Amino acid sequence: MGHRRGRHDLPEPPPTTTAVTLAAKFPYLSAGYNNTREWTRTTTAVAPNGTLRVAWPAVDGVHVTPLTAAGKRSGADTVVKGAKEVGGLVAHNDGFALLTRVADTNKWKETAAAIVRYTSGKRAFLTKLTGTASHDTAPLLDGQLTWNGTKYGAYFVVHGAGGFTDGHYGDKMAYLSAKGAKLTEGWSWGCSHNEGIALHAEASGAFTSLCFDDWRSGLFVSTGIGSPDTAPVVQREQCWAGYCGGTFPGRTGDLVKSSTGRYATAFASRGAASAKKNPDDASGRGWTVKPRTSTHQVALAFMKNRSSGPGKAVYLTGAVGTENVNVHVAPYGKDRLLVSWESLKGATCASGTCTGTFTGTHLRLVDWNGRFQSPDKVVSTRITGDLAVLKDGTLTWAYAPVTPSYAKPLTGASPTTTTLRIARLRP
Repeated sequence: MGHRRGRHDLPEPPPTTTAVTLAAKFPYLSAGYNNTREWTRTTTAVAPNGTLRVAWPAVDGVHVTPLTAAGKRSGADTVVKGAKEVGGLVAHNDGFALLTRVADTNKWKETAAAIVRYTSGKRAFLTKLTGTASHDTAPLLDGQLTWNGTKYGAYFVVHGAGGFTDGHYGDKMAYLSAKGAKLTEGWSWGCSHNEGIALHAEASGAFTSLCFDDWRSGLFVSTGIGSPDTAPVVQREQCWAGYCGGTFPGRTGDLVKSSTGRYATAFASRGAASAKKNPDDASGRGWTVKPRTSTHQVALAFMKNRSSGPGKAVYLTGAVGTENVNVHVAPYGKDRLLVSWESLKGATCASGTCTGTFTGTHLRLVDWNGRFQSPDKVVSTRITGDLAVLKDGTLTWAYAPVTPSYAKPLTGASPTTTTLRIARLRP
């Protein structure tokens, strides 16, 4: 008797893909804390007219590849010369805006954060978001860029270069007008050593944001709050400088909004066996968290609105000997969520990072209460960068077509590829 796909099943067949030949070599791996292997970030964004842009880094700058709605190349790359990182991407009908890092002059000899806008293949503006006047630099972004039709919001990591923040790491929220002018909203200094950023554009008011803060040890709602001493707690986690127990993939996270105004985010979590104020911190704001597990499990948290902490997180995995990485969540149709992650069996962990044998990319459907709507489906397709959601609900993303290996840390230069695959998954 043939199997009929019902409401609770994931689609058959798995995601469809098309190949795109690249004009330069793409180094598809990055070394994280303890040289942990991480996928180099690619970002896929959809323009209002349904066309796609994919941003990826190369030695000559950040490439932005134009694609049709079906995922096929539609023209030559735009190369943002000298750009150092894909920090976020917004697709427009006539081009794109990119959050990236560019050369700068400062005491640390580090790069500056910048938003670059291209229109019809030509640069329309480049606005630096850090500099001498604000006493900050951006040696890495771990950022997000969003657009609400009127203004851009950029959320990213900064390094203090003077004043009371000199030598410390925090984060910054900056807003720009459509023409690249700086707006007065946002903040100049926020979460300490932000180990994970999520940002969702809103029609009005502050854009909804989340941060993993090492000082306060956990995931917090930072919406509209510069330094979230009293911010709602999403989840207590053990966070250290350079590593956080619940870090998002690529240090950035997915934040999905429902039709009723609720939010969902997914992350890799070691949980908290205990969480208490740090007695050695005179400020009273520091926390010490002892992780519950040595490996990361897949957690899903919900917020009832953009300024509230959620209830207890929902865990989708629980095998203590299995490490779970590269966690994503995306809307799936009108009332469900697709959660994805990669699993590593036989995990060996030290200082919060793990190696193991890759056993596949997992897909699971859940509802907006975290209830399972499907068993896991294990597919060969990677989900390694920011996903775009088309008007019909189709999810699309770009990834390097290579078999993952997490058996040992990444040492030396990253391997490269001259091909990306563009995946499509329709609810």
